Amino acid sequence: MLPAEVARQIRLLEIRTAHLVEEITGGVYRSVFKGHGIEFDEVRQYTTDDDVRSIDWNVSARMGTAYVKKFVEERELVVMLLVDLSASGEYGAALKNKRQTAAELAALLAFSAGQNGDKVGLLLFTDQVELYLPPRSGRRHALRMIRELLAFKPAGRGTDIDGALKETARLMKKRGIVFLLSDLIEPEKFARSLQLLSSRQDVIALELLDPVEKSFPLDVPVTVEDAETGEIVEFSGNRKQLDLALAQEETAKAEVCRRAKTDLIPVLCTGDVLKPLIGFFAERKRRMRR
Repeated sequence: MLPAEVARQIRLLEIRTAHLVEEITGGVYRSVFKGHGIEFDEVRQYTTDDDVRSIDWNVSARMGTAYVKKFVEERELVVMLLVDLSASGEYGAALKNKRQTAAELAALLAFSAGQNGDKVGLLLFTDQVELYLPPRSGRRHALRMIRELLAFKPAGRGTDIDGALKETARLMKKRGIVFLLSDLIEPEKFARSLQLLSSRQDVIALELLDPVEKSFPLDVPVTVEDAETGEIVEFSGNRKQLDLALAQEETAKAEVCRRAKTDLIPVLCTGDVLKPLIGFFAERKRRMRR
């Protein structure tokens, strides 16, 4: 049985994302993520507006007049959510930490995909694959994923994005959509596997960032402990130097994603997860028009 606090969080997350889903599913999700094929729908009588190449000659011969085959987009897609549960996700100087932000984003994406008839799967990982839920549709399945995102206790503390991407490539036989939710630390370690997965799947990286990772707030010496390794790291207090290091890390992430032809969406853990998603959908729609 779920602890009362976890059940409350699931219900609150479902309520909070319900109206946000409407913002995404109001045509924009469907127009950006199209099916990857067509399927036969019906045969109907030919009109002068039809392409003659679509005429079904066998049916036309039997009926004594021209008929055409009508096809529709094969709509159902498979959406896979890869969520980083490493110890760095518990960090948060903002109102929400990275794991809470990831849960809200994943809920939003799962419900949006579900409303469009797509199947959604979940892969939780640290320095190992922690949990895999095969793609399914339906509200119960979406709620199961949210429950795991909020309540699952991972065995590992480190991060192996490379391994998670390779496992996803193995699991997904048909082309689909992959959302990677992580802080994307040390991008050079997973650059190759990201490139390989992106050649077969539509991959979108949602980079979870705390405000401190955009600009260090202090100008004094600071000692911190790495949440994943336990390593003690001392910063000199030179704020400009720290901000430069943070900027270089962001540049490296952007370059790895650019080379892999992967969309990169920075998401700050400051409350509003919808704005960066809507911005991404709008930008991709503009690219598709071009």
